[in-house]
Amino acid sequence: MSMLTFDAYSNSSGGFQKPSVGRTALHRLFAAAVVSDQFRKTLLRSPEEALANGYLGQTFPLTDQEKKIIKTIRAENLTDFAQKVNQALKMI
Repeated sequence: MSMLTFDAYSNSSGGFQKPSVGRTALHRLFAAAVVSDQFRKTLLRSPEEALANGYLGQTFPLTDQEKKIIKTIRAENLTDFAQKVNQALKMI
């Protein structure tokens, strides 16, 4: 039996980079959409409601620009939604 290992702590930050502070809320929003079918459906159907209700009792501290982007995007699936958010963020 062999074991596959890797050096996860090769840099000074402990091997893992934290998301940029400015996008942490967006990362949390998308993580919630990935793990929760109900939250994902709400986000795609009614982004305003998803932002207002949050996920598991926690809201997402998005910037005003991020909120505006999330609320205005319409998409059929999470992949399309994420691509549209990414494109919009590149414009600001």
